[in-house]
This record gives sequence, structure tokens and C-alpha cells, in this order.
Amino acid sequence: MRPDSHEIFGRRRSRNIGLGLVLGAFVLLVFAVTMVKLSEGQSMQGFDHTLRPSLLPPAEE
Repeated sequence: MRPDSHEIFGRRRSRNIGLGLVLGAFVLLVFAVTMVKLSEGQSMQGFDHTLRPSLLPPAEE
């Protein structure tokens, strides 16, 4: 009898495969959301504690 033929190793392997598939699906989801956001073509500037003139409303004269 091989030392890795015990039933606990089979269950552990199946759990690891399942977890790997879930993590892979999560990575693909994050990648897809990133691609969709980048392909929209909008300005991706956000608030990062610095003043950007492009984010200010237009000044009325």
C-alpha cells in the first residue's frame, strides 16, 4: 500500500482542485471587469488626495 493512497489524500486533492477552480474563476472575473472598464474609454481618474484641474467643474466667467 502506497503512503499517498489513503482516502484522506483523495478528499484533500478534490478540495484543492475545487479551490483552484474557484480561484481561477475569480481571477477571470476580475480580469473581465477590468477589460470592460478599460474599454469604455472614460476618464479613469479618481480621488487620490491631490487636486486635479481636470476634475474641477468648469469656472463661470
